[in-house]
Amino acid sequence: MKASQFFISTLKEAPADAEVVSHQLMTRAGMIKKLGAGIYSYMPMGLRVIQKVEKIVREEMNRAGAVELTMPVIQPAELWQETGRFDKMGPELLRIQDRHERHFVVQPTSEEVVTDIARQELRSYKQLPKNFYQIQTKFRDERRPRFGLMRGREFIMKDAYSFDRDEAGAKASYQVMAAAYRRIFDRFGLRYRAVAADSGAIGGDLSEEFQVIAATGEDAIVYCPNSDYAANMEKAEALAPAGPRPAAANAMTKTPTPGKSTCADVAELLGVPLATTVKSLVLATDELNEAGEVTGSQVWLLLLRGDHDMNEVKVGKVPGLDKGFRFATVPEIEAHFGCKPGYLGPIGLKQPLTIVADREVAVMADWICGANEVDFHHTGVNWGRDLPEPALVADIRNVVEGDPSPDGQGPLSIERGIEVGHVFYLGTKYSLAMNATFLAEDGKPKHFEMGCYGIGVTRLPAAAVEQNHDERGIIWPDAIAPFTVVVCPVGADRSEAVKAAADDLYQGLLALGVDVILDDRGERPGAMFADWELIGVPHRVTIGDRGLKEGVLEYQHRRDAAASKVPVGDALAFVRERLGV
Repeated sequence: MKASQFFISTLKEAPADAEVVSHQLMTRAGMIKKLGAGIYSYMPMGLRVIQKVEKIVREEMNRAGAVELTMPVIQPAELWQETGRFDKMGPELLRIQDRHERHFVVQPTSEEVVTDIARQELRSYKQLPKNFYQIQTKFRDERRPRFGLMRGREFIMKDAYSFDRDEAGAKASYQVMAAAYRRIFDRFGLRYRAVAADSGAIGGDLSEEFQVIAATGEDAIVYCPNSDYAANMEKAEALAPAGPRPAAANAMTKTPTPGKSTCADVAELLGVPLATTVKSLVLATDELNEAGEVTGSQVWLLLLRGDHDMNEVKVGKVPGLDKGFRFATVPEIEAHFGCKPGYLGPIGLKQPLTIVADREVAVMADWICGANEVDFHHTGVNWGRDLPEPALVADIRNVVEGDPSPDGQGPLSIERGIEVGHVFYLGTKYSLAMNATFLAEDGKPKHFEMGCYGIGVTRLPAAAVEQNHDERGIIWPDAIAPFTVVVCPVGADRSEAVKAAADDLYQGLLALGVDVILDDRGERPGAMFADWELIGVPHRVTIGDRGLKEGVLEYQHRRDAAASKVPVGDALAFVRERLGV
């Protein structure tokens, strides 16, 4: 490709609404162009990156035995009503009507459609296992689209769905996809982690997220540097402290804490570590009748160490809270504690409630909590002496840096990541809802066991930029760069020798199958180099009249601090070696 035949449109400044690096640099590099909130045109330079991502994904999915198809972007509402998601999914699901007032959705995912295909086409166990995938446009009506391609409304996604005759087969299909995903992300050339993820209401342990490591990532990734343990924050287990609970050393005392309503403020006032305080979080569960009307409520008190945060996913697994919960209202709190929030504690309650203590709190001694009276806290509180042992003890907190790893291999570390892929064992959730069955070996109908597997095709380039950039622009890995090599002739309009040498190298690289672009635009060297550093092409070869007189040209990788001189006659072999082709 020659630059004069391509479309290059770079900007000196990023648009004002570009908050993160990938949005700023991809816009400035002319890769994306905003059309509306969360909706972007993929410009020629950006489309080349997306196509390379798709090529790798497609090759590895095919290698893993998956079969490609394409399902409609616009889908009949009836299918979504079968699973109940037409109502449950909420405003993220874009609902539309045609001229006949029939209801449709703009697909955010395709479980319903692919399950409909399976129930019509996969009639016998002899046709299983089967894995269908597509690379297709999706739409989710995000409340607050932001960060460019990181959280857009329209995006491209690879979604795959496996169908098996039994759970063992489904788990085998899951492992095939998990291995394929590792090959895919290895080929992208990005630093990533595959982390255990929560399986939600479906249950089970077969769910992994693929996270690209980046300081700007929205997700916290928990891992052990000494082992293979890795999980997202929702899934990571906080182990119970080792050893028995210490003996009580202090008497419980009602201590004045005027105006100090947070654990941090109380700890500072009393001159004690924050870890000696206990925070009270008040939740409620509602009882519903068949019409969905609230007929009663139960109040719960969660106790966590003052320096720890509640993990809502873990709380949602506590018996009694696993059907759904909400934060209690102020009237509910005042009815049970006789006090407004800020000074709450488990001692001296006005009405009974269920207490859930975090594992850490359950083995604490001489701790501090609210006294259920404004401007007062209890100090020296101990289980068994000052209040009954907790009815429920559970892991309900987020892990923190330095917590012991669940596999016993050392302390945990935490880093930020961007989720770009997810593999998930579904079981019979959709096949039951849609009565999707096949004839089993015994001649009886049986529901499919399913799995689903997604990769954010357009999110991945943004994640790559978040991980790979500097003050000058993007630094693409070779595998997904818009071009792998750029040849930059300096003064080609004034020197036939420069023009000829550049063209010879360009043609030689093309013959090797290298994705190369020759910058024949006649730009000044400074502007030309700035463009390609912003765009992020990883390998640059500069050819100038002065160098040719010395018999050399200059090679520079995008990460190199300075260029290397290479004899003209060795240039093709040198670049080829650097590319590994």
